Amino acid sequence: MSTNGTTTATEADRIRRILVSPQDRPARAGALSASLTYGWRALLKIKHVPEQLFDVTIFPIMMTVMMTYVFGGAIGEGLAGGDSDAALDAYIQFLIPGVFVQTLVMITMYTGLTLNRDISKGVFDRFRSLPTWRPAQLVGALLGDQVRYTIAGVIILAVGFVMGFRPEGGLGGVLTAFVLLLVFSFCLSWVWTTVALLMRTEQAAMGVSMFIMMPLTFVSNIFADPATMPGPVQAFAEVNPVSTVVAAIRDLMDGTVDPAGITSVLIYCAVLVAVFGPISMFIYNRKS
Repeated sequence: MSTNGTTTATEADRIRRILVSPQDRPARAGALSASLTYGWRALLKIKHVPEQLFDVTIFPIMMTVMMTYVFGGAIGEGLAGGDSDAALDAYIQFLIPGVFVQTLVMITMYTGLTLNRDISKGVFDRFRSLPTWRPAQLVGALLGDQVRYTIAGVIILAVGFVMGFRPEGGLGGVLTAFVLLLVFSFCLSWVWTTVALLMRTEQAAMGVSMFIMMPLTFVSNIFADPATMPGPVQAFAEVNPVSTVVAAIRDLMDGTVDPAGITSVLIYCAVLVAVFGPISMFIYNRKS
């Protein structure tokens, strides 16, 4: 005993060894186990606050229907030689893969917003004190959001089928395109994770994310062929990573396997994780 009546560090260690033997201590969670646990936490949040699914249910339907019937007649005429019915059908085949990509890519922004909200509430201060693989707290949140992306993608394709979308690549082409887009969405989420860690408020994170996302999705080949755009806009659309992803998704759904296109998407994925993953962790470890 020390003079102030407290147990000394040596006595505390001895008592701890007696009460908890090495055989009774649970094994430390590995990287995968910890990531899946935090991913499950993200799913439980959706269960208790189902309103979070609004953006992956209503938004995809609105985007698909509005974009098809607003732009379908005008843009589709160039694809079908002036026949209005054929024009709309041709544009549906062209648009659905693009809106499929746009919806999932835009939903990735909410990963950062949710993270910013949790950090502002202080819950991640507790997570960082736990003896787990530190990146698991961020990786788990991104893995949990894969469920939201999957729900949104299924809704987009279901609405597209009702409207007349018929992919030439069949089920195999659609599933391959879906998996590729989920991988890209996971990697892109690291950008919004970095933004969320840098911004002090959720509103600021939303503003910066939209500022980045709007030109990436609208100045692309989602709604129209870049060849129809003015020179500078066309140049940006052609080098836009989103255009590369859309082109690869369209090819897979059309039954065409373009190794170069798929490789380009995977390279973008690797670069996004290699750049923004370490940046996110650097900021996260030092964020108070």
